[in-house]
Amino acid sequence: MKKPSDTKVGIVGVGLMGHGMAHNLLKNGYPLVAMEHPGNQPLEELLAMGATTRTRPCDIAAAVDVVIVCVTGTPEVEAVVCGPDGLLAGLRAGTVVIDCSTAMPESTRRLAAAVQSRGGRFVDAPMTRTAKHAREGRLNLLVGGESGTIEVVMPLLRSFAENVTLAGPVGAGHRLKLLHNFVSLGAVALIAEAAACAARGGIEPRVLVDVLATGGGAGVALDRLKPYLLEQDPSGLQFAMSNALKDIRYYAEMADESQAVHAIAEAVAGTYDLAVQLGGPRRMVPELVSVLTEAG
Repeated sequence: MKKPSDTKVGIVGVGLMGHGMAHNLLKNGYPLVAMEHPGNQPLEELLAMGATTRTRPCDIAAAVDVVIVCVTGTPEVEAVVCGPDGLLAGLRAGTVVIDCSTAMPESTRRLAAAVQSRGGRFVDAPMTRTAKHAREGRLNLLVGGESGTIEVVMPLLRSFAENVTLAGPVGAGHRLKLLHNFVSLGAVALIAEAAACAARGGIEPRVLVDVLATGGGAGVALDRLKPYLLEQDPSGLQFAMSNALKDIRYYAEMADESQAVHAIAEAVAGTYDLAVQLGGPRRMVPELVSVLTEAG
């Protein structure tokens, strides 16, 4: 079995989640090359831990054994992999590309085929949980890919993940992630709409929270909204409403392709769409409560 120091890792996308992942890769002894990008979190800590940088995906692909992609969505993943300076332009035979973004399964399968045509291997490993969990090395990963390839990268995945679920072949990880996010973000939207209605009816937030927590509203969605409901603190879910809207739209598109019922998904997408229009794309998901209260 290879030691971590024998596996060079690249990462494209050092945002809120990617920074925590990169921190844990370095902490566990993996040599790391990060791509410089204006959307990154500050890199000083990672550089102090020994990370190096490149300015193009192709240069990262040419320098490492494994490349992790952690960007916003399908268009960004496709650009990172297939763009003029994308990973394919520098990919070496045997290199593994791990996509930890939230993306459309059909695109994932096409990208995997393109990577395989260049002699590489592909795994989709989208994550759940929060930036805090990423920092702590306690993410949940939903992994799709060929079993032999997953076995090779499993020690690396375990360096920043507490739970790893094997979802099936390539694309299954992203399919499962969209199912998860529909349920998770849908539950948040449901509670936020109820909280907005409660505010307009004069119900105290703490009373609403207590009733939900001891009844049918208990769960992770309420836990993440609770700091905002009680203290206007959005840090319980550091996820922009524009990203929530993107994920719900991806789910609805996936469901439509499968000819599955998705009426509730369309309603949830409409809620987040309204919130983005009224509050802007950068507001965090817990702030949906205020946006809906003001809109009612």
